[in-house]
Amino acid sequence: MTDITFNRPQTVSFELHHEIEQFLYHEAELLDDWHFRDWLELMSPDVHYAMRTTVNAQTRDRRRSIQPPTTWIFNDTYAQLERRIARLETGMAWAEEPPSRTRHLATNVVVMATDQAGEFDIRLNYLLYRSQKERDEAIYVGKRLDRIRRTDTPAGWQVCRREITLDQATLNSHNLSILF
Repeated sequence: MTDITFNRPQTVSFELHHEIEQFLYHEAELLDDWHFRDWLELMSPDVHYAMRTTVNAQTRDRRRSIQPPTTWIFNDTYAQLERRIARLETGMAWAEEPPSRTRHLATNVVVMATDQAGEFDIRLNYLLYRSQKERDEAIYVGKRLDRIRRTDTPAGWQVCRREITLDQATLNSHNLSILF
């Protein structure tokens, strides 16, 4: 699915790296504070937004480059993200009653220039902690590959592609009604 590659050396300035990190932290804050419409403005109209689990493969198969099929949890467009947000806004999303409390954490951020002017590839480690009710907790850990582009918007950037790969092979969560 992705054509994001990370075998090139980091070629962005410290200032640009810092600016992009601040954008990512702002995005996480919007999700944690349930400002979903503001968050959606950070997604480009042509965004490709996907998440999958890790696939377990035997060592002998990995050595022969044999991989089991990927399990995609979601593979959304901008319109699908908008529908997910609209559902959360109705007050009828029973899976979010009471609403989840989340913390989106991004670390080990690597930013690289691409062949497209104003677009950058980002690789980061990702952790999402979710708490709901008194005892329901879930932790999602993995890596995230993003492509962002400079835009003439208040945030200055938009995400045009996101691929989340969870370290978990199996999800034990009751539902996936939150936004990653």
